[in-house]
Amino acid sequence: MTNLVNLQDVSLAYGPLVLLDKVSLGVDEGERIGVVGRNGGGKSTLISVLSGVIPPDSGRVVHNRGLRVGFLQQRDDFPDSTVGQFVLGGRAEHEWAGDARIRDILRGLLSGWDLDTPMAGLSGGERRRSGLARLLVDDHDLIVLDEPTNHLDIEGIHWLAEHLKGRPEALVVVTHDRWFLDAVTTRTWEVGRGAVERYEGGYAAYVLAKAERARQAAASEERRQNLMRKELAWLRRGAPARTSKPKFRIEAANQLISDEPPPRDTVELVRFAGSRLGKTVIDLKDVTATVPGRTLLDRLTWQLGPGDRVGLVGVNGAGKSTLLRILAEERAPESGSVRTGKTVRLAHLSQNIAELDPEARPLQAVMDVREHVTIGKRDYTASQMLEKFGFRGERQWTPVGDLSGGEKRRLQLLRLLMDEPNVLLLDEPTNDLDIETLTELEDLLDGWPGSMVLVSHDRYFLERVTDRVLALMGDGTLAFLPGGVDEYLERRAASLGEAAVPTASSGSAPAGSAPEPAVSAAERRAAQKEMQRIERRMDRIAAREAELHGLMAEAADDYTRLAELDTEARALAAEREQLEESWLEHAETAGD
Repeated sequence: MTNLVNLQDVSLAYGPLVLLDKVSLGVDEGERIGVVGRNGGGKSTLISVLSGVIPPDSGRVVHNRGLRVGFLQQRDDFPDSTVGQFVLGGRAEHEWAGDARIRDILRGLLSGWDLDTPMAGLSGGERRRSGLARLLVDDHDLIVLDEPTNHLDIEGIHWLAEHLKGRPEALVVVTHDRWFLDAVTTRTWEVGRGAVERYEGGYAAYVLAKAERARQAAASEERRQNLMRKELAWLRRGAPARTSKPKFRIEAANQLISDEPPPRDTVELVRFAGSRLGKTVIDLKDVTATVPGRTLLDRLTWQLGPGDRVGLVGVNGAGKSTLLRILAEERAPESGSVRTGKTVRLAHLSQNIAELDPEARPLQAVMDVREHVTIGKRDYTASQMLEKFGFRGERQWTPVGDLSGGEKRRLQLLRLLMDEPNVLLLDEPTNDLDIETLTELEDLLDGWPGSMVLVSHDRYFLERVTDRVLALMGDGTLAFLPGGVDEYLERRAASLGEAAVPTASSGSAPAGSAPEPAVSAAERRAAQKEMQRIERRMDRIAAREAELHGLMAEAADDYTRLAELDTEARALAAEREQLEESWLEHAETAGD
């Protein structure tokens, strides 16, 4: 087997932070490697060094002569061109239209797009899809992908996995999507503390091997062993696709889980949830919800019961976020009724995260909500919960304004859980979370006894923490899927047939093509522009509100002036609420 890339005693550090410490490894022809590890642990740095984009501080990176590397970075520069020029290069239409592989890529990633659309007018997610399509259109010896599933829905992730499995190139991929890792990789590299640990097999085999190493060494702390055993037990009970056989001996690992209880006792959770919630949680009756030009929910009747753990899937723009907002009573339906139980204590994590005080510290922000919390039968302090969510040591005292986007999202999710709700509505909670944090979150949710509705493109997380899957099929109905995500993908494939290949404005779709998706690229861009306009207006309102608060403090003894300022403040608050409602409406259409 031909060796493509070799790293020999490679080291690289940023200031005092050592990301790679004398790392030696290689990639051979046809290998498929998944790279995992904590955020900030050096995954992206490793593949950048491997690809020749970043030189190491010391050591050697040796590429095979004439090596063709296709590298999808998390942040790419995009030229001032059209989508067609960017993705297809100088290929003539008859050339790419006659290539079945290129047509499949365009269908899978850019279905319904106009290839004459300027790149400058695309959203971040659309540019990401375009960059991925451009890379896949070309031939390479080695494909290196950094978080390729970002901005893809469940259907897009499934398509990408199937496409990559059919390609001959070697593959190195960084992703937090564990289903995707199992679907496309046969080896795993774990990056952390300057080192790279290597394992045979995809994610399931990696979990087995890591548990076996931990058992033999008896050096891991008890909490991590319990987490690994619980996840291991779930994997063993999971779908046949997860049972790929690693090359190491697994008898000891089987012994390790022989007496392991289920990840969660569903009967006990329902009993406990019923005692806290009562018989009524949230009932929808004949609910209809619309956005301009489309009906998202059409006379929907549905009950969320005590202890229900529901995964919600559907195409972008089908109404998933709208349904969550109706359940949370943040939006009233056009018709129908929403009945919420008297004992319901609801928490809603939306994709639009409210800003925290940038000067606050994470520990303070959590303790402002609650200093202790009970989840299941265990008590945790605010500091312990922060550690579970990846805030260790000094990170608990880092100003919120200095945190990354992923850290801010983890902090918001933790604050919700610390308030001890008994109904959780989670809209894409896994965005920017690394695998270790995801397993911690799954462990917490295993012992959490309330009702939950989860929207997520992370198929592994969705299947792991929910007990049943419902789908918004784009026709205003909510379908129960006994077969889970697999059944959803089958139904979508049957309803759509063969998706349309993108065309230039002057061209026409091929005969027999399926209709364009419910939300076209043009509609998404229009919605995104309107969102940006609303955000600018909301920024001006926030600035004026802050100014008014100062003026009101100065006019404390002038009741006439104070009344005038208060009237203006109330008017601004009312306008802000309307703008927030409009922003969320357009966010439903914009999707990603």
